[in-house]
Amino acid sequence: MYHFLRVATAVPTVKVSDIDYNLAQHLDLIRKAASEGVQLLVFPELSITGYTCADLFRQPTLLEGTRQALDLLCEATRDLSAMIVVGAPVAWRNHVYNCAVVLQYGEIRAYVPKVFLPNYNEFYEARWFDSGASVPADTYLDDIPFGAGQLFSLNGAIVGIEICEDLWVPVPPSSIMALRGAQVIVNLSASDEVLGKHAYLRRMIEAHSGRLVAAYVYAACGFGESSTDLVFAGKGIIAENGGICGESERFLMENQLLVRDLDIEKLQTLRRDQTTYTELPLSLDADGVSRGKYITNELEPADEPDWEDKFYRHVVPTPFVPSDETEMSERCNEIFNIQVSGLVTRLRHINCQTAVIGISGGLDSTLALLVTIRAFDKLGWDRKRIVGITMPGFGTTKRTHNNSLGLMESLGITLREISIVPSVTQHFADLGIDANVHDVTYENCQARERTQILMDAANQTNGIVIGTGDLSELALGWCTYNGDHMSMYAVNVSIPKTLVKYLVRWVAMTSVDERSRDILLDIFDTPISPELTPPDAEGKIAQKTEDLVGPYELHDFFLYHFFRFGASPSKIYFLARKAFDGKYDNETILKWLRTFFRRFFQQQFKRSCLPDGPKVGTVSLSPRGDWRMPSDASWKTWNNELETIELS
Repeated sequence: MYHFLRVATAVPTVKVSDIDYNLAQHLDLIRKAASEGVQLLVFPELSITGYTCADLFRQPTLLEGTRQALDLLCEATRDLSAMIVVGAPVAWRNHVYNCAVVLQYGEIRAYVPKVFLPNYNEFYEARWFDSGASVPADTYLDDIPFGAGQLFSLNGAIVGIEICEDLWVPVPPSSIMALRGAQVIVNLSASDEVLGKHAYLRRMIEAHSGRLVAAYVYAACGFGESSTDLVFAGKGIIAENGGICGESERFLMENQLLVRDLDIEKLQTLRRDQTTYTELPLSLDADGVSRGKYITNELEPADEPDWEDKFYRHVVPTPFVPSDETEMSERCNEIFNIQVSGLVTRLRHINCQTAVIGISGGLDSTLALLVTIRAFDKLGWDRKRIVGITMPGFGTTKRTHNNSLGLMESLGITLREISIVPSVTQHFADLGIDANVHDVTYENCQARERTQILMDAANQTNGIVIGTGDLSELALGWCTYNGDHMSMYAVNVSIPKTLVKYLVRWVAMTSVDERSRDILLDIFDTPISPELTPPDAEGKIAQKTEDLVGPYELHDFFLYHFFRFGASPSKIYFLARKAFDGKYDNETILKWLRTFFRRFFQQQFKRSCLPDGPKVGTVSLSPRGDWRMPSDASWKTWNNELETIELS
């Protein structure tokens, strides 16, 4: 339904050349995988015999025993729809090949031989095996496809197979497989443990999956392999598009099964968006048995697991905000520097005298001010050339007013205070607006008056207005057209609200004096509000944005999956329920998901005329960059799907 694929790595304990024992371990892991609804199961290299049989691979007894074990394995799996990939030595004509054997519904569907045979340091594979590159195209072994140039279609996913060393060469076969359509690469491996090797391997798998925009399912042999000269720790690694989804524990003395759910639809969407990800030109095909030419074997559909019952995939509730503090600090530092660099470039180019910012005591204007200060410091300009204007109105509270004044004073910029109450009151009188009706006109009049003051002040001081609006507000259209929507350079334009908070906190903890830090931390804790309606009886903020449009952490989650991966409403709803389980009930998630899609489509006209601003992440709504959509595009198709979602 959501185009996920459940995969698993199986790392059995082995006894070298004890085929009966090894077969029993395979069957144990296959049964466990079947109980978990696994659709693609991958075993290590030469798993049926053990990798370290050495010259025993030449023995007919071992080869015949392997053939019989495969027959027994087929017999035991006749009722299983999963694609099962095991490792085995396979004899063909005068040669023996190190093969991946593909099984489904009790039948061998293909033999895929290893292409690159390591024959250096501790490896001697060329002593026993021939390369799969020597097998002619369209070769069959007992009417079963035999050769390296094979892909497999399983439940809408294309699966490619490589074996151990194939990953380590300059141009791995999987690179060609991916260009030929494979979204999932499996690797049957027997990588031994050498100091530092595992960390390098892990980085390589992570990077390779990212470069291919693919999933990589890696299974390496473990306990029981010969320790004559080497140690095999057993490892399963599952990566997707540059990130590790799961990793099994090494050095265990028992069978291991690592299960994860891959998002095939996401990978396909990313490839379609990346226009340089194209079919490999025929002129680049290899000679002979071309690694650039692949046939795709159609497998039977594997049974769909119950995704609702179990979901072997961690869904991050805050995709824009890392949970790890070290990573968070590194990301904040990079984002802040991108913002600063963009502003520095613009300021130098136009040779302006000042930067004008409206300071409200809220998160967005605070971040914009911090970016501007760093830019001026970098340019060696006096901070007094930054003109901060606080413009109290009908909804301004004492807390935000004091914070805006205190922050400007502590940071050493030029401070101006201009109340908008007299001018807006006159405006109401001119237009015949009832000031007691707190509707959208009441609010927008204030926002536009503030923008007019900022623009005129910029003209007055030969400066530019620094925009404060963020990505989340633009996605929802939660900004006043030609009000806070407009500026001369918008430094926060691609920063989501959930990240704005942490950027402010990061600056507070790393880059300012104690007084400024205290103010910034209080701003961090202040409820998000435009403060356009009067405060409550206690003088506190009455108009809270998230009460009106919904929690920003939900909207940022919706935006990320819709924009970045093209996820449908039903898929976003499914993922959100997994991510926010225990925090938001299904009704709340669906309510705000409908709000998100309605507002996203209806408010496109505001995004179609955005001011310039730096892109800092993978999501940007600039009409000159990542997002072009007609302002009158209908949301009916998405709404139709939303109407079909049933609360459970």
